[in-house]
Amino acid sequence: MLAIEPSDVEIVVNNETKTGETLEPDILRQLPFVNMFRGSANYIANHRNTLAVYHIPGGLLDLPDPNVFRDLMNDIALTWLLGMKIVIVVGCRHQIEKRLGLPNESQGLRITDEDTLRIVKEEAGYVRFEVERQLARSLRVQGAAQAIDGNVVSGNFFSAQPFGILDGTDYQFTGFVRRVEVDKIKQLHSNRDICLLTTLGVSPSGECFNVNSECLAASVAGALQASKIIYFTEKDMELRHKVHQNKIQSLRLSDARGLLDFYGMKCDKRGFVTLGDEANTSDENTRDMLLRIGWGMQALTQGVKRAHIISPKFGAVLQELYTRDGSGTLVSGDLYEGIRRATVHDVAGIHELIMPLIQLGTLVDRPKATLENDVDTYYVLTRDNHVVACGQLKLYQGGYAEIGCLVVSQEYRSRGRGDAMLGYLERLALMNGCSSIFVLSTQTMEWFLERGFDSAKVGQLPTARQESYNYRRNSKIYIKKIESQRDLDASELWWNR
Repeated sequence: MLAIEPSDVEIVVNNETKTGETLEPDILRQLPFVNMFRGSANYIANHRNTLAVYHIPGGLLDLPDPNVFRDLMNDIALTWLLGMKIVIVVGCRHQIEKRLGLPNESQGLRITDEDTLRIVKEEAGYVRFEVERQLARSLRVQGAAQAIDGNVVSGNFFSAQPFGILDGTDYQFTGFVRRVEVDKIKQLHSNRDICLLTTLGVSPSGECFNVNSECLAASVAGALQASKIIYFTEKDMELRHKVHQNKIQSLRLSDARGLLDFYGMKCDKRGFVTLGDEANTSDENTRDMLLRIGWGMQALTQGVKRAHIISPKFGAVLQELYTRDGSGTLVSGDLYEGIRRATVHDVAGIHELIMPLIQLGTLVDRPKATLENDVDTYYVLTRDNHVVACGQLKLYQGGYAEIGCLVVSQEYRSRGRGDAMLGYLERLALMNGCSSIFVLSTQTMEWFLERGFDSAKVGQLPTARQESYNYRRNSKIYIKKIESQRDLDASELWWNR
């Protein structure tokens, strides 16, 4: 009954009828899915086999709309299905405060007595079970039950020790991370399992201690040398520039440190939090955001590449990880540390660095006198007061900038120094209102093509540069369009994994 009659089957060309009339394109061809999926391919490939630590605050489990938490579990399961290795740290502060009210705390840490510890155990068990239940469902929904076997595994994957008595305050059963069982967690990941941790850590003597969940996530990410740590917020929050009113999507470690210093906030690696007057007078949402930035900084100082602060709603984690524009706030290490504007004292070092390439004909000759005259356009990367890389940035009208004389010392090549210098100059150009960056090259064409530059003609250069173009040298021209800082953040993923 369900069979198709062969005589009813017709083979046609999609875009025209028998009479040659053009048919309307199929509605599926108008959907943005294909371009979206193609745009995500590089991100999927880059994140595959990398390790991410997710921090889930307990408040997300009790939101008025239960679909938010359910959808978040679906999204985390999807990142696992796409090849990421996952550790989840789930907190229960919200549940504890619902039962006990405002905490008896000192320096941002709850003082956990014996009765409180009993409640912490109950609530930690609750959030653990809820995450396991929802995530197990999500893994099956994604079709993994038939294709890829994976489980959610929780246990004693870290040990804790007590704070004891500090400045006369007995913290009793409040503790901090003593050791992360790195090998055991890696064994889980080799079996394609997801590791789930609560805030309860056990000491070698068998005592149980309550650990700050955000601090635990940072410690675990650092011990595992995770690619990223992701803190979810309980509300949809972002950083916004007071003057320009634009969303701030990324912070360098130095910028994040300056922001916390402004508010007088400091997060100690064991879990203590110090709040200055500015932070104390701020609203709760501001403090929550600053705390996540602070703990993200702690992870970065321990070797984690990136920290993300993301809303749990609207598939934000997928947007942040697999699209160029992202959705949250990214905090990354100071990849450009050591790069600065050149001075006349650097001219000798720059000349020594570029001379071998000038002799080979790769670079145009730049006498020391010329370097001195143009020194304000040069930038150098130094190590122990020696110039190990340099680059030049020239600004033109119409939003154009030229990057030239990009050279890295032989001893420092293949270490990302060239990419760091290029990225630094690109960010400078963007800050100066330039969205079209071009380079001229006779030898390193492939290097620039691999970094997002496209081949161009002389006529595409700004007028002033067209007039000075050396046709006898016949350099190849490459242009790169940059729309936002997120374009540059995405570029860094490829060389700073």
